[in-house]
Parts: sequence; structure tokens; C-alpha cells
Amino acid sequence: MTVRPSILQVSTADERGGAESVARSLFREYRLRGHRSQMAVGFKQGTDPDIFVVPNDEVRGGWERFWLARSSSIESVEVTGARRAARLARLAGQPTKVIDEWMGIEDFHFAGTRRILDLADRPDIVHCHNLHGGYFDLRALEWLSARHPVVITMHDAWLLSGHCVHSLSCGRWETGCGECPDLTLYPAVRRDATAHNWQRKRRIYAASRLHVATPCQWLMDKVKRSILAGGAASTRVIPHGVDLTQFKAAPREVVRRQLGIPEDAYVLVFAANRIRQNIWKDYATMRTAVEIVSARVRDRRLVFLALGDVGEPEQIGTAEVRFVPYEKDPAAVARYYSAADLYIHAARVDTFPNVILEALACGAPVVGTAVGGIPEQIKWLATIGGPIHPLNTHCVDRATGMLVPQGEAEAMAHGIVSLLHDQPLRERLSANAIADAHERFDLQRQVNDYLDWYSEILADHPARTDKR
Repeated sequence: MTVRPSILQVSTADERGGAESVARSLFREYRLRGHRSQMAVGFKQGTDPDIFVVPNDEVRGGWERFWLARSSSIESVEVTGARRAARLARLAGQPTKVIDEWMGIEDFHFAGTRRILDLADRPDIVHCHNLHGGYFDLRALEWLSARHPVVITMHDAWLLSGHCVHSLSCGRWETGCGECPDLTLYPAVRRDATAHNWQRKRRIYAASRLHVATPCQWLMDKVKRSILAGGAASTRVIPHGVDLTQFKAAPREVVRRQLGIPEDAYVLVFAANRIRQNIWKDYATMRTAVEIVSARVRDRRLVFLALGDVGEPEQIGTAEVRFVPYEKDPAAVARYYSAADLYIHAARVDTFPNVILEALACGAPVVGTAVGGIPEQIKWLATIGGPIHPLNTHCVDRATGMLVPQGEAEAMAHGIVSLLHDQPLRERLSANAIADAHERFDLQRQVNDYLDWYSEILADHPARTDKR
């Protein structure tokens, strides 16, 4: 009889997008395959009984709870000095935490982390996802990995740096951080303790035994040059997958009627959380590109759908811009991809965005920025636009989209116009995108890859101790 390992996922939340959706998909698929599947989260919105909250609130002492309650009540009163009084009350309840925040030291004061094994049902594997976001004590990795195999899937580069999830052009994460060029990058810190934070993380990893996964080679290359390499017992590149029963092509004329989109228009789609304010995306470049496209495309109306933001319709040149609020239902999101002639994705940095995989699965060719792991997602048609990136260059029979340089609106516009004016090429790339999604980005392939890796890890792991 095959023994199915019990798996505990650890994630920031249960109902958000991005990294949280990857963890949630794995959690559900493992359960469907008969595994004991549980999830520990910092913030829970749903009602699934196999998902529990890391009990940081429950482990607070009476003194701390008293002063935090006073801080909250004082802060709600709109009188002069209330904010200062609330801060002093919080300082009384959490002196070490507040002082660390004031000094710029990353917040690891989450004592409930060491209770997750008490709440979980004897996991064989603990699979962690994003560990930032205000819920997990990173210092617990040494303790946790001594008791169970710990897999970490990286969705960004926070584990490698002194505070930020992406360092943009800064390379200090390789040598020790310090003299940080931008303390406001998420997660922001008040003062420059980045060298201290970096050294503390290095000590944690050196004392731990971790199995590190990334969704793309770009991020794995960074891991191998980083402090995390010292604690990595094994590494694996496992691309994310999407549910192809949800994200699949639908007849364009049908979904456009359902969504109130003109059937004869050119439709461009982009999806991201809070598109216009998202520092990692590049809405300004994309907006300029759409304006250029609107001046060059005259044979049909141009509609730009921005999924994941709220706002009144706008005009960019002759293009109509519609903002579509965040939609949790995958089938509803898939309709927008199916309605699109092209999916466009401009970013300053991006690890391996799920939205590109979803768009490809729905048959939308992608014009995307050649940053991060995006060149590993798009099979680039190099006959348009000149040499941009050496990876994933393909002929018409295999290409799924185009890559353009970061921040270059003219190059993005050129790619969009070239594809809009060549319907046979666009249709060929659409068919290629669907085939490639089934070949490389199926959620079932991702699940299989992780389960196979778990088996290898368990076979090589020292006998488990029940010490908690």
C-alpha cells in the first residue's frame, strides 16, 4: 500500500492572490489526492477546517494584551496627543518589538510560530511559502527543520536581503546589505539596520536544514549566490502551474458579449493587484505604450482592461481604459483572458507571475517585460523587435508571445501593433500558448513534481523526532 505523506503548508493567508494562491492550490490538490493536507496561515478569511491561524494572539501574556487593548482604544479617539499616547501604550506592552521596529530591525516577534506543530496533525513535510507579512518568526526555522523536513518555495527574494522582497538594481544582498538605497521598498523599515538583518538571517540559515524551491531559474541563480545557500540541503526549480480546468479558452464572441466588450474591438488585458500603485509593476510604461498603440491602430476600437484595480473609465489617446476590481472566481477571470487579443505585462521586476500562465492557458499571446522569471514563461518570437533575451527564443510554430526591454514603451507598443495587425500570426501564437500551458504549466504537473521531491526528501531525512 502506498503511504501518502501528511503535508502542512505555511502561508501568509488563505484567500489572497499570488503566492497565497500557489499555496492554496497545492493544499487543495494534496487533499484531493488523499493526503492529510493542512495549512497554517497568518490571516484567515475562509472557513476550511483544515486551515488554522498561527496563534500569535493567543500566546500573548496578560500584560501585553492589556496594553495593546489600551493602545487600540486610545488610537480610536480623535484628540490631540492620542496617537502619541497609543504608541506609548504599545511600547509598554511590546517594548522589544517596538524598539526593534524603531531601529529598523525586521520583526520576528511572533511567538505563535512554535505552536504550529501542536495544532497540526503530525505532518511529515512542512512546506513554507512567503514568511514575511507579519506572522512568522524566522528564527523558528532551526527548531522546525530539526523536527520535520522543511521545504521553502520562494516567491520573491526577501529571504536573501536585509529587508526588501526585491532589490531592483541593488546588489548589496550578495555582500551583506547596509547603506540601503531604499528603505521604503516592501517590507519597509524605519532605519537602516539592513546589515544586521542580513547577518541574522545568515546565522538562522546556517543552523537550519532547508529544502529550497523556486519557480524559475532566475531566482534559483540568486539563491545560489546568497546567504540562503548555506542552509540549503537541496534545491529544485519547480515552475508554478495553473488549474487548466478553470483557465481555458472560451469562444471570444461569447465572452465578449457576457462582459459587455465590443466584439469587433482590439482588446488588451493586464492583471495585477492595485495596478497603478504597484511598485513592482510598470503601469506608466504600459500606459504610454497603449497611447502609442492607439495612435497607430485606426482600423478598430481599442479597449484596455486593467484587472485588479478600481476606477472610473479613462481615455488614453483613442483607447478606452476600463478598470475591473479584483475578482476571486477563477472562471470569471478566465473570461477576461479569453476576451483578449493580447495580454500585456509591464514590470520593473517579477518572479514568475501566475497571471501570465493564466493568460497563456486561455490562449492570449503575451507581450511582456524581459525581467525576472518572465523570459522563462514566454516562448519569445524573436522575428519581431530584435534581440532582447537569449532564453526561450522560438520560431512561429512554437512562440507564445514577445519580450521587450524593461521601461521601453516604444518597444512594447511596436510588439503590440505588430501582433494586432497580423491576425494569422496572432492566432498561431494563441494556439501555441494553449499547448505550451498544457505542456509546462499544468497544476497537476506542479503537484507531481512536489510529491516526487517530498518522497526523495523523506527517504533521505533522519528519523523524525516527536519533540515539539
